[in-house]
Amino acid sequence: MFLLSNLLLALARLVNLVLVAYMWIIIARAVLSWVNPDPYNPIVRLLYRVTEPVLRPIRHRLPTVGMGLDLSPIVVLLGIYFLQWFLVDSLRDLALGMR
Repeated sequence: MFLLSNLLLALARLVNLVLVAYMWIIIARAVLSWVNPDPYNPIVRLLYRVTEPVLRPIRHRLPTVGMGLDLSPIVVLLGIYFLQWFLVDSLRDLALGMR
């Protein structure tokens, strides 16, 4: 049982790490949208390739605000926070309850 508890705790930490990394990628993408980045830059292309599959469906469902303000990164960040509070904390609580 102790082994399963450690496995769940490690899984919770890994999920949290992935969510935090993706949160920073979304933030970098949002900051890049404020400037005119070189679309052929490999880092810019990577950021767009990693974030666009998540942002596009949200962007199509949300109305644009003001002068074309895109709120989809904020929605994704709220979703990441929700997953951290719900999924990661639930996994951590389950793992610690098994001890």
